[in-house]
Amino acid sequence: MSYARGEKIDGVIFLVEETDDGYTARALGHSIFTQAGSLEELKEMVKDAVECHFEEGERPKLSDFT
Repeated sequence: MSYARGEKIDGVIFLVEETDDGYTARALGHSIFTQAGSLEELKEMVKDAVECHFEEGERPKLSDFT
């Protein structure tokens, strides 16, 4: 997936997997990966990773995952 600079992204889908150490989240179509020891911590890490990856006007709206 590619996008032009300044283009608003509708959303990002993450593949969440449980590991021996906790959880990982990998974005599909974007170079975003993060990990955490719990799901609650992973939610915060995903939010932080998305904020770091996209510029202010390009960031997708984040919805809570279950």
